[in-house]
Amino acid sequence: MKFFSKVAGAVVGMAVLCGGTAEARDWSVIKSSGTMIAATEGAFFPFNYFEGPKLTGFEVELAEAVVAKLGLKMEWRVVSFDAQLASIRQDRFDFAIASHGYTEERAKSVDFANPHYCTGGQIAAAKDGPLTMDALKGKTVGVQLATSYYDNAKKIPGVQEIKTYKADPEAFSALRAKKVDAWISDKWLIKSTLEKNAGSGIVSGEQVFVERVSMILRKNNKELKDQLNNALAEVVKDGTYAKLSQKYFKTDISCHQ
Repeated sequence: MKFFSKVAGAVVGMAVLCGGTAEARDWSVIKSSGTMIAATEGAFFPFNYFEGPKLTGFEVELAEAVVAKLGLKMEWRVVSFDAQLASIRQDRFDFAIASHGYTEERAKSVDFANPHYCTGGQIAAAKDGPLTMDALKGKTVGVQLATSYYDNAKKIPGVQEIKTYKADPEAFSALRAKKVDAWISDKWLIKSTLEKNAGSGIVSGEQVFVERVSMILRKNNKELKDQLNNALAEVVKDGTYAKLSQKYFKTDISCHQ
């Protein structure tokens, strides 16, 4: 998790959000342009993050493989997670891939492609901390702002306080600094974070909910959605998906495992 990524996200995100009037791009316009414009967060290791100046991660490589199947070049935008739904409704990019779990509320604003991985919200805390939902009674929980983890943390009975952070690295830092008693986030992100910080004294706990994660795009852009779904299926079929899943997680994170 690189603090540079948050700075880059803020700068590029501002450029996207504050630019001139955008025009909706359907599949025919995208195809004729030769370039797909996609957005991600850049601060969600190992799904989308920066290695120095390079944007990478499971979702970044997967999206690039999907777009290559469509015979197009990729142009990235880095936008903070909490700004992405509003940005896509303003047609600032063609689709976003940033670990958006399907919710009925989000589906009112954007369309979801077929899921590219399945996961769930998981608790992380100190070894002697609250590692179950029952143990969170009277405790303070850290989550990323505007996420399904925040929505689901609110449903846990007896939680004393929920503190929100701009990105997960900040929530993890708050847990290590004992500013919160527990952190709830994506189970694969927590797995990777704890592997990178083996001496932190933080461990994973109970899974809170199950989630299906997809690319999102402007509503009623059916032809683009079909193209993305077909290309994703091809990337799964040719073995690219399996290679990326093993590279980043050493296991199958698809919804068919």
